[in-house]
Amino acid sequence: MNNKQTIVFTVFATVFTISTFYEPYPFSWLVKILPMLALLAFSVKHIETVSDKLFVTGLIFSTVGDFILDYDGANWFIFGLGSFLIAHIFYLFSLKPLEVKRVPIAILYFIYGIAMFVIIGSSLGQLFVPVLIYMSVLLLMGIFTLISKKSNQWLIVGGISFIMSDSLLGINKFYSDVPLSHVLIMVSYYFAQFALVKGIFYNRKKAVEAK
Repeated sequence: MNNKQTIVFTVFATVFTISTFYEPYPFSWLVKILPMLALLAFSVKHIETVSDKLFVTGLIFSTVGDFILDYDGANWFIFGLGSFLIAHIFYLFSLKPLEVKRVPIAILYFIYGIAMFVIIGSSLGQLFVPVLIYMSVLLLMGIFTLISKKSNQWLIVGGISFIMSDSLLGINKFYSDVPLSHVLIMVSYYFAQFALVKGIFYNRKKAVEAK
């Protein structure tokens, strides 16, 4: 993304993050998805491979998930969770092919996931299985950013930031209130999506610059 596109995304993300202090308000869902639409506008123009199409499909499902959770997160939480689950599955496929590397670091992701479930598992009730499935796929996505042949710093940081965002959401929703959770969740979430977009197109940019 060039500087202008990055600024547009950052402004949209900042506006919604600040606006969380004033929710609920009419059409907050529209304000929430504007940063994602900015990422989609950039990504769609740079589609060249099947992997790119898979990644952009993941972005679309993430955007749908954002809409669902903001429009009626209390009653539609499971649908928002499902939309993000599908998004991560598309992200997973977009990160192929894989190679065996960074195994010790990847194991830490699983340890972290177990620790998170120890914290929130008893409070999940009927959502135990859906959240377990979602968290497993999310952690797998984070691991794929490590072991993908496309792996780079942007992808790795994006995966970590996504895990942090959803961890904060899970702790705040199912365990204990986190101060300024709405700000922390959105900042880490928007940064995660931005970093993943940068990471997907990073290697291509480097290849062009090398010519």
